[in-house]
Amino acid sequence: QELLNESGGGVVRAGGSLKLSCAVSARTFRTWSMGWFRQTPGKEREFVAHMDWSGTVMNYAEFAQGRFTISKDNANKRAYLQMTSLKPEDTGVYYCAADPRGRVGVYEYDYWGQGTQVTVSS
Repeated sequence: QELLNESGGGVVRAGGSLKLSCAVSARTFRTWSMGWFRQTPGKEREFVAHMDWSGTVMNYAEFAQGRFTISKDNANKRAYLQMTSLKPEDTGVYYCAADPRGRVGVYEYDYWGQGTQVTVSS
């Protein structure tokens, strides 16, 4: 049984938007910190965004600042990554990650999803 399940990827033209969703299969979610990562062609997986368990602390990679927004919905046990002004270089596989312990200031994750493909055409 997959604990994290991403969806929302697809093909979009440059300048367009996508909203990725990460559904969490767990009894509790409120105390989980969440992250998003991506792996673009020819590169290693890289950090995109992080939100702490309370939803009040967010951090973004430089390339994501001002264009991407991370959020979480505790009631529906989902995390999201809203992506706008997409560029061809944003093409890649996007993964959500979870830290069930909600450790403050820690960017280590115990669970990972399978990823969802995002393709941005020029």
